[in-house]
Amino acid sequence: MKRWWTGAVVIGIVLLDQATKLAVKGFSLLGIEHPGMRIGESFPLIGDAVRITFVENPGMAFGIEFGAAKIALSLFSIIAAIVLAVLLRRMHQQRVAWQIQLAIALILAGAIGNVIDRVFYGVLYGEAPLFYGRVVDFLDVDIPDIHLGSVVLQRWWVFNIADAAVSCGLILLVLVGHQMPPLRQLLARSSAAPPPVADSTASEEHPAQ
Repeated sequence: MKRWWTGAVVIGIVLLDQATKLAVKGFSLLGIEHPGMRIGESFPLIGDAVRITFVENPGMAFGIEFGAAKIALSLFSIIAAIVLAVLLRRMHQQRVAWQIQLAIALILAGAIGNVIDRVFYGVLYGEAPLFYGRVVDFLDVDIPDIHLGSVVLQRWWVFNIADAAVSCGLILLVLVGHQMPPLRQLLARSSAAPPPVADSTASEEHPAQ
C-alpha cells in the first residue's frame, strides 16, 4: 500500500470528528455564524434508535472526571498520541500487516480528535484555560436494557466520532493483534547502517592467486 494511506485515514477521521463537533457546538468564523445546539438539546436522527444529543464531557470516556487533575489528562493524551504516531511510522517502515496499521491509525485519529477539544476548546469558546476544555459528545444510541445491579442502562453513553474510531481500532487490534510484532522490535532503531557491500571492482583488478 501507499505510504500515505494511514495518514489519510487519520486526517480524514480528525476532520470529520471536528466538523461534526463544530456543527453541534456552533462556531463563529470569517463572518459565518452557526449557533449550534444548546447543552442537553436532542433530536432524532434515525427515529429514537439514534439521536443527536449535545453533552460535554469534562473528563474521559463514560464521563469519568478528573477535577483539578484535568491538565494531567490532557498532557497524557498528547503524549499518548505522539507515541501512537511514532509506532505507526515504525510499523510502516517494518511493513507490519495493514490491519494492525489501520487499528493504530483509528486509535490515533480518535486520540487526536479528543485532544483538540481538551486542549483548545476551552480557550476558543472562552469557557476555560488552555488544557481544560470539555469534549463534545453528541451520538446517542439506544440499546437493549443492561442491568448493572440497581442501575439500568437504557441508552449507551453519549459519544462522538473520535470515541467511535478508538473503539473500532481497539476491537480490530484485539482481532488481529497476533500479527503485531513485539514493541521492542517496533521501537528499535530503524536507521542502523546497512552491512558493507564487497567492492566487485577491486576483486576484478586483483584476482585471487
